[in-house]
Amino acid sequence: MGQISLNQVTKSFGDVQVIPPLDLEINEGEFVVFVGPSGCGKSTLLRLIAGLEDTTSGHISIDGNDATALPPAKRGLAMVFQSYALYPHMSVRKNIAFPMRMAGLDEAAQKAKIDAAAKALNLTDYLDRKPGQLSGGQRQRVAIGRAIVREPAAFLFDEPLSNLDAALRVGMRLEIMDLHKKLDTTMIYVTHDQVEAMTMADKIVVLQAGVIEQVGSPLDLYHTPRNKFVAGFIGSPKMNLIEGPEAAKHDATTIGIRPEHMTVSKTEGLWKGRVGVAEHLGSDTFIHVHDTGLGDMLTVRITGDIEAKHGDDIYLTPIADQVHRFDAAGLRIG
Repeated sequence: MGQISLNQVTKSFGDVQVIPPLDLEINEGEFVVFVGPSGCGKSTLLRLIAGLEDTTSGHISIDGNDATALPPAKRGLAMVFQSYALYPHMSVRKNIAFPMRMAGLDEAAQKAKIDAAAKALNLTDYLDRKPGQLSGGQRQRVAIGRAIVREPAAFLFDEPLSNLDAALRVGMRLEIMDLHKKLDTTMIYVTHDQVEAMTMADKIVVLQAGVIEQVGSPLDLYHTPRNKFVAGFIGSPKMNLIEGPEAAKHDATTIGIRPEHMTVSKTEGLWKGRVGVAEHLGSDTFIHVHDTGLGDMLTVRITGDIEAKHGDDIYLTPIADQVHRFDAAGLRIG
């Protein structure tokens, strides 16, 4: 259960086409992340799968059955939104039970499912509290619990962590990943945060202007981006992109070098520059280097610490076999 296929799916609002013809296969049990900048169409694509938006053309199938014209309630999917959408006057128990009550499930079956979901989400001690008595992370777990009891073919998450602070985001990210392993159910997750995408996904779908730029595992996209857009979007800090004579030496219009794929010296190297800001993170240091003559500022990442002060001269040398090459159309060479 949970295999989803999109065949030549499009979406238009009036005369504006926001999703050009698109094909995508989501396999049973996969954790798939849609990622891209704001306005790239990732949430619209999720809503098309959920049935919350009408498909302009093309077909969506769920477990081999055409679901293109089915209403959301008939698709066997459960959606978790950015806003928790909880009933403030109901207890956690009643919020989780709500979809089962609407379906007419008997009380004993409801209790068994509520207890199982609460145990999986560490909510057992909070079942009789109201949402206003919970933290943001706990409220999001209640929303997920309400989805779990429906036993859907797939879970659809629309930027579920964006309302949480940084520490809670990391914790909830781990909890959702753990939940995926426990339930072994297809999950589709939308985020603009490529770090979330890299850490959570079995498969990432990178979107730009409604177009799928690349589909693959996190490491596939990291090591072999198919174009300049994916190269610059995936990775933190982002890949350094260099044009001009330096790229021409590599028979390319643009070359890309990840921050960790350069060596640093205070005395010698291929490119001389000037230290701007050095971010000392303990285990890593990010140095932002100006005045290299290569165009934009370059970012280099080193393990540990380095004596690098604002205004210091510094030398960078790219690791030869880690240079990515792109042609005039921005496509990967080799």
